[in-house]
Amino acid sequence: MLKKYSIKILTNFFIVIIIFGLDRISKLYVLNLAETDQYVNIYINKFLNFHLIWNTGVGFGLFSSDTNFYYNLITLLIILINVIILIMIFKSSNYKFFLLLIILGGSLGNLFDRIYYKAVPDFLDLHYNDFHWYIFNVADIFITVGIICLIFAELFLNRKEN
Repeated sequence: MLKKYSIKILTNFFIVIIIFGLDRISKLYVLNLAETDQYVNIYINKFLNFHLIWNTGVGFGLFSSDTNFYYNLITLLIILINVIILIMIFKSSNYKFFLLLIILGGSLGNLFDRIYYKAVPDFLDLHYNDFHWYIFNVADIFITVGIICLIFAELFLNRKEN
């Protein structure tokens, strides 16, 4: 029983580490480009560019601030949210469990950057003609997909179960 439980914990830890690793590799790649060229603005195709910006706020640059107090307060709030997600992971099962792991992996990627760099490097610029979406990173993709899937699950799957 203990062996089965420890294998499950290691598997879940591995999922979080893979997501964290994908995020770190993508950010390190872009940061290395920035170190070499001093500026990153790479045209990939007519819908995607790499354009490096430093985000001191939360998702999509919300609550960006130059004040250390607000930055540290937001960082502490993010740490608290990660602890809550961890508690929710231990209390959930099936698909919710997996979706929370995805969200945690992405959130830890951005939290690492907030602590290490004092800002999060965002570089994926989706656009169509002159309309540009917010610039984001790989961790943001995992967080967003996990949250959207949780919302859809709550709206549609739980309704069927009830």
